[in-house]
Amino acid sequence: MFSYRHAYHAGNHADVLKHFVQVQLHQYMNQKDVAYTYIDTHSGAGVYALDSAQAVKSGEYLEGIARLWERDDLPAALAEYVKLVRGMNPSGRLRYYPGSPYVAEQAARPEDRLRLFELHPADTRLLVENFRKLEAHKAEQGERARGRRILIDHADGFQGLKSLLPPPSRRALVLIDPPYEVKLDYKHVRDALEEALGRFPSGIYAVWYPVLQRMESRQFADRLKRLPAKEWLHVTLTVATPGPDGTGMHSSGMFILNPPYTLEATLRETMPYLVQVLGQDSGATFRIEKGSQVTGTASPRALDTGPRKPVGNARRASPLSGAGSLRLPGQPFGDGPRKRPAQGEAEGPAAPAAAPAKKRTPGFRYADQAKQATAARGPKRK
Repeated sequence: MFSYRHAYHAGNHADVLKHFVQVQLHQYMNQKDVAYTYIDTHSGAGVYALDSAQAVKSGEYLEGIARLWERDDLPAALAEYVKLVRGMNPSGRLRYYPGSPYVAEQAARPEDRLRLFELHPADTRLLVENFRKLEAHKAEQGERARGRRILIDHADGFQGLKSLLPPPSRRALVLIDPPYEVKLDYKHVRDALEEALGRFPSGIYAVWYPVLQRMESRQFADRLKRLPAKEWLHVTLTVATPGPDGTGMHSSGMFILNPPYTLEATLRETMPYLVQVLGQDSGATFRIEKGSQVTGTASPRALDTGPRKPVGNARRASPLSGAGSLRLPGQPFGDGPRKRPAQGEAEGPAAPAAAPAKKRTPGFRYADQAKQATAARGPKRK
């Protein structure tokens, strides 16, 4: 259960996507004066040394943050994320990379609260130590420390999330990014989100996940689309074509429930650049979808793949009946407008040509259609 250590993967392409989006979420939350609570269900160690044995062994950061380090043509939103990373590397040499707790500490305001959960005992100790050093450094510089506004718990973040919702200020940003080293993590994420939305429907919930060949990963986004959130936004970044054996992580995604209205445009501007810079072969690409669940019907749109089409539980074909049971706004029932049958022709599907005609039965009509038909025929003759 505790085999996963993020130190091997810090600063890779998945971290770039996750933390770039996280910075944008904090900046949106900072626009209002009311303080908010940031909740991190799987915090990790908080800070990672890229010259450590783990980071050097994997070298994953070389295909991630290192590719952006010396660029002078970064899009504005991506430059803000890189600037945050530069802040912890004052010498200009890329030695340290921030985890999501450190990103939150730097991007949030002093009055905002951080609630950090980590279950791995070694990473919990590192997380506490790193924030203790950070607070001491701030005190030396005469800066205001957060003090009790940062709480670190050696606990299960899925369980801890329940106790914090709704937050006192009724504003919250939640990041959920378990290691997914066990298949049940996918179910745990969905269950936690469903309960969280029941307790606090207006919170912003951001979920990171790896896009893998396993069934749980392939179905994960569609399952999240069915959650009762007002809106959702889904983005994936693929940097290379997956190998035939399905090993390795070449793609990852961020799924945001109740996303900021500004985030879609930012992603449209930034994702093509990330594909260009981080892409390793011709299979590099990205995908953006958005949708609504206000009445249980999704209206997603693949922004980079052409015309609008139903996704998730807005598919016209019901998995149970095989017939269309849900429709997009403005979409007629069935495959087109209903036509009045010709005289002597019954509504509904035609009988097989070889079968003898049986007793004629009137076609099915909705109540309002029956009234319209009666009015068109005029009054009955007596």
